[in-house]
Amino acid sequence: MEKIQLQGILYDEKSSYLRGPAKAPPLIRDAYLSDAFNFFAENGSEIRPDLFLDRGDFNVEEYFDIEQISLDHLKQNIPMITLGGDHSITYPVLRAFSKVYGPLEILHIDAHADLYDSFEGDKYSHACPFARIMEENLASRLVQVGIRTFSTHQREQAELFGVEVIEMRDFRSGQLPAFKGPLYLSLDIDALDPAFAPGISHHEPGGFSSRQVIEIIQGIDAPLVGADIVEFNPVRDINGVTATVCAKFLKEIAARILATCP
Repeated sequence: MEKIQLQGILYDEKSSYLRGPAKAPPLIRDAYLSDAFNFFAENGSEIRPDLFLDRGDFNVEEYFDIEQISLDHLKQNIPMITLGGDHSITYPVLRAFSKVYGPLEILHIDAHADLYDSFEGDKYSHACPFARIMEENLASRLVQVGIRTFSTHQREQAELFGVEVIEMRDFRSGQLPAFKGPLYLSLDIDALDPAFAPGISHHEPGGFSSRQVIEIIQGIDAPLVGADIVEFNPVRDINGVTATVCAKFLKEIAARILATCP
């Protein structure tokens, strides 16, 4: 029985440096389906393809089409994972989620806070989604983990919006706060150190290992109703390493959804 929806958003028009994340969703699927691996998550759950109601990948002409695509799928009342795409997609996706669930708690794993009021003249840049999310009260709580590029402006924005930030320099395993849910997880692959995920547009040294991110996912203790995996840039990947990491995270996120939303 299908218990989790999966959609791909082929969109990177809001990327400020390099294009390429629009190519990511089918490559994450390919890595997940590869005969090189099995379908088991680490908790023993078998994350088989028939678990997913896979909506396919969507080419987006207008930015806010992402909201309507997502809302159409959420009408099924089944948790949903979105494969991006640059991080700008999270804002319209969460607009859709808010219409179904109301304001969500959000766990945001990233090297960047993405709280700019505007970036290079674009309020919908991939550097801005969480400013828009907080302005519109789409989040009842925002916890950001792994940040290591905090500008003065973004620190001011975090204080303005009451964002809880655990910077990478301060992170210790097992220190995440407890959530009540419903919870949304936004996972930017550049949260990882480039040694673990070379296929990203913005290489920011000093990030998480793959194991640390897996431990964060596995430690989620509230109903996880949605997630996205964004900013994988296949143009910069090496031997499919980052695609494989994304597929691993996909399985672990799905396992956590099953565990928290039975």
